[in-house]
Amino acid sequence: METTKLTVRVPRTALEAAKAYARAHNTTLTRLITEYLRRLAEPEDYLSQAPTVQRLTGSLSPEARPEEYLTYLEEKYGPSRPR
Repeated sequence: METTKLTVRVPRTALEAAKAYARAHNTTLTRLITEYLRRLAEPEDYLSQAPTVQRLTGSLSPEARPEEYLTYLEEKYGPSRPR
């Protein structure tokens, strides 16, 4: 694979965060950015790439409001505890 040099300007905080992320995930900043750019070029077929998402898709009614879902969870698991 042929490579080329790229110069970009990003906020310093974003660069430091990206470097920390790369270190934490045992990769390089170059590999991280290359993988991100490669994925941008792929078709957005998330369902075939994520079996768990595919399995859960449609399990919640599109008309459900967040309050209804919270009520459902509290009935199933008990009241939530404050953080």
